[in-house]
Amino acid sequence: MIKISEIRILPNLKCLLLFCLTILFAGVQVSCQRGGGKEEFNTNEEDNKVRDKVSIDEIEEGIKAYIEQEKARNDGFFLVNDEKRELRLKLVRVHTEYLSNLGPSRHFACVDLADEKGDVYDVDFFLEGEPGNMKVTETSLHKLNGKPRYSWKQMVDKTWRRVPVKESSKDLLGVREGTDKFDFFYRATLPKISSKAKVWIPIAKSDNYQEVQVKSIKAPGKQSMVEEKEFGNTILVLDLNTSHSGQEIEVVYEVIRKEKVPYTETDGNLRRYLEPDLLLPVGGRFKEIAQEAIKGKENDGALVHARALYDYIIDNMRYMKFGTYGTGSADFACDSKTGNCTEFHSFFISLARSIDIPARFAIGASIPSERNEGGIDGYHCWAEFYAEGKWWPVDISEGNKYTALATYYFGRHPANRIELSKGRDLKPEPMPNSGPINFLAYPLMEENGEILYPKTTFSFNRIN
Repeated sequence: MIKISEIRILPNLKCLLLFCLTILFAGVQVSCQRGGGKEEFNTNEEDNKVRDKVSIDEIEEGIKAYIEQEKARNDGFFLVNDEKRELRLKLVRVHTEYLSNLGPSRHFACVDLADEKGDVYDVDFFLEGEPGNMKVTETSLHKLNGKPRYSWKQMVDKTWRRVPVKESSKDLLGVREGTDKFDFFYRATLPKISSKAKVWIPIAKSDNYQEVQVKSIKAPGKQSMVEEKEFGNTILVLDLNTSHSGQEIEVVYEVIRKEKVPYTETDGNLRRYLEPDLLLPVGGRFKEIAQEAIKGKENDGALVHARALYDYIIDNMRYMKFGTYGTGSADFACDSKTGNCTEFHSFFISLARSIDIPARFAIGASIPSERNEGGIDGYHCWAEFYAEGKWWPVDISEGNKYTALATYYFGRHPANRIELSKGRDLKPEPMPNSGPINFLAYPLMEENGEILYPKTTFSFNRIN
């Protein structure tokens, strides 16, 4: 267990009131990945009584205000003392989906903070006391650049214990094997609209690995369901006006998902998956890097070559949300050797295509494996490559985070996920004035040629 020294708390800060009054989830959520607190703690239902409720937005604002006050006292940095050094950090984001109440006077939150080098620390905060008189009793460094230092396991007596990653089972590291069944809630809030606008929203489809039932769609404006022909995506298009400002979009699914393994497919258009996309160049330096990665294995076939590229990316990239990450630019990934899942898989696709291995992109969400309901930490994407007559699933960013599962994620996607769309540079009809859609997970909104970003959240409820 990695512990960080106690942080000083001023007793009567208004922001602490908001920081400590949290929303009680129907189930127990206690850490950015699971539950959190001390080495062992109890979460009996009778303890989970929330005195008051405030909105998630208010809690988030309170945490931000507290961090800003601490930064003002420390030359613009939030200070955390690791066992070996003092970390000078700045706020990246608050995990609002994981704020929770551990009992009448015990509370939890987690926050992403970055240091001056760009390393991102996922820090768990644990507090005790009454509103207005709270103190931080423990902080715990859960992740560094997305890689966990520990996981949590619920015991028979309903207590939670910290488990070293090397001793964690697959379900504690994000994997559900076999099948998974859950309701998935896709929600977005429209920003202020000054004139006519359009929104493009992916609608998940059934295939051999996921059975999708759309239980309900609630959306304003004129609705039309269109098919994007090249990759077969279904997209909901909304025509909006000023009266729709601030309104809500909600799509509710029931999903039965199977663990994905290498599979055959009748679609013979492999040539498409060797061509470049706007942010996925082919050839040039990508071919040089790929050829270097497979050096000495040139005659071993596409499967061996793909594994060499997979290992190269795991060895040479860091999962780090820093700079202009999240666009899925293979050039950015190649230059910075950092990024989130979009950069990891874009880099892989460019390398693979550059040595004649067909590869393709898909995006959706990863459903937490270790709890049965609550918020989801945004979208997740992955890739597939073609070798030995089959499409092989890979998830390189997860293999990078959990080295114990690097072999699993080469040829497997777990059951706990939903796929929302496939492909890059999507060209639905009507198409945005800004051009092809880079990839589609969150709603794409366009007003007078300007791209807007509705606030989007995902959540789920597992069906047992």
